[in-house]
Amino acid sequence: MRTALLTAGAILATSSMAIAQQVEPIEYTLDNGMHFLLMPRDEQPNIITAGWISPVGSVNERPGITGVSHLLEHLLFKGTDNLGTSDAVADKQFRDDLTVIREQMRAHTLDVQYKRFYEGEIDNPWDPVHDTDELRDLRAQMTVLQDEQGAITIKNEFDKVYTGNGGSGMNAGTSNDFTVFYINVPSNKLELWAWMESDRLDNPSLRELDAERFVVIEERRQRLEATATGKLDEQFDSMFWVASPYNFPVIGWMSDLMAYTEDEIREYFETYYQPANLTGVIVGDFDVDEAKQLIDSYFGPLENKRAAAAPMVTHSVPLLGQLRYTGECDCQDQVEARYRSVAFGHPDEAAFDVISSLLNGRTGRLYKALVEDQEIAASARSSHRAQKYAGSFSFSATPKGDASLEDLEIAWLEQIDLLKSELVSERELQKIKNQAAADTFRGLQDNSSLFFQLAITEAYGSYEYLNEMPRAVQAVTAEDIQRVANEYFASDTRAVSMYTRKAGGEVALITIEEVEASLPEEMAAMIMSQIEPQLAQLDTLSAQELAEGLAEIEAQSEMVPPPMKKLMEFMKQEMQIRLDAIESNGADASEGGDE
Repeated sequence: MRTALLTAGAILATSSMAIAQQVEPIEYTLDNGMHFLLMPRDEQPNIITAGWISPVGSVNERPGITGVSHLLEHLLFKGTDNLGTSDAVADKQFRDDLTVIREQMRAHTLDVQYKRFYEGEIDNPWDPVHDTDELRDLRAQMTVLQDEQGAITIKNEFDKVYTGNGGSGMNAGTSNDFTVFYINVPSNKLELWAWMESDRLDNPSLRELDAERFVVIEERRQRLEATATGKLDEQFDSMFWVASPYNFPVIGWMSDLMAYTEDEIREYFETYYQPANLTGVIVGDFDVDEAKQLIDSYFGPLENKRAAAAPMVTHSVPLLGQLRYTGECDCQDQVEARYRSVAFGHPDEAAFDVISSLLNGRTGRLYKALVEDQEIAASARSSHRAQKYAGSFSFSATPKGDASLEDLEIAWLEQIDLLKSELVSERELQKIKNQAAADTFRGLQDNSSLFFQLAITEAYGSYEYLNEMPRAVQAVTAEDIQRVANEYFASDTRAVSMYTRKAGGEVALITIEEVEASLPEEMAAMIMSQIEPQLAQLDTLSAQELAEGLAEIEAQSEMVPPPMKKLMEFMKQEMQIRLDAIESNGADASEGGDE
């Protein structure tokens, strides 16, 4: 099983949260405030992973502009004032003309379409199907301009320049708390990276804004609305977080995606993507002095165009009672119990992580109790997510046989009661710590993995977390676990979701074609060639091995690079299908063995 998991982990871009004991990047800060972490290493000769991160995501948005962080991520691939077009002057004029029409359409929508919406005449003021004659005319004018602009637009020039110079894996990702851009380049192309990224930060064109809105809308439909539990999960998240801005979906509410203006987008960009709010990260085979000179030359001239972003003031209000959310979907029956935990860097974070490790895996308490002993669960796992401003701890499971979701919830509460009433044995605790120490070493085996860990922890607070957290895990005591369980796992302050399959419904499965379409073009061929052998290997695994693999993938999910998310979900799906098949045929197999 270890071979299968490590191979799957390689496909999923090795994103374990396990951290090495001592990571010491060279810190370098420019006069404009842009901060850099430089990590020279020669484990992968002549290769660099480079990028930058901004501590901005959906948590920084507000009603009316939810999803703007994610849309900006898309737009920043559309080039600059000079990259992405064969005629910069004409392109600028097209963009200005389109802005005028866009504002006219917005004013008409707010004045006329919203009135029709509130009066019940239409169900969506932004849907083109409900256009008035005036909107249809404006949309036609826009289409003409977009077609003319398209004649001078150089599609994907940003990617073509990089790949033409040996770059690979160019991508970006947006989360609740950060947005990150990254690429692998040859060591002798570090100057190309510095030029390209400084230009992207200084002169983003926001070209193809209207088309990209519809790309994001379609992405939302595929990720949320067309998946079995997407819309249910989105509403459960919103209910759980109450007043916290973590109740905004990263991709944005559908009602907002067409609403915000280009001025709002640019203001947001200039506030959160100004140099004083950014951290550049370079990992790999490079000369530090040369890198500093390039950083000075290309990123030094960038200016802070606006006042610093206002600090986050809204925080999570406590849950004052038990919240229960039920829904039907084309999915397996499933239950989740979720609790408020702690934010990134909180003294109790390590104890939560140890509790999660204690519960997960083939030898973990959940598997032993719910899957093996009671035989009421096909799968059971826990996870802890410490975000920048708040955290959550959850238990989730799918039933086996005639077991109900209520049976699984009761069994979970029994496990919580054990944590509250009995100290974890020293042997059990040490096993978890030994595994954490082993994972620590494996977490820094390639440039990309180290890049993500440095960038994300710095966006959350400080890369020093990479050195402090392993020590904190080793210091967790049985008394810490018992105290945290009693303090945070209260039955009357939790949220529970229960999803049941619709009558006659079928589980909506991710197809291999969808996986291929989700991958970066330069990575797709290599990754797709590995999937079939991986699936064949999954067919050889036992129920215990599959359940262990699911738990390990789940534990790594928060650190999986964004372009690998669909692949990760596909691998989880395929493992779950095989596990369910084994469990459903378990009785017949046992009888055959007895004969």
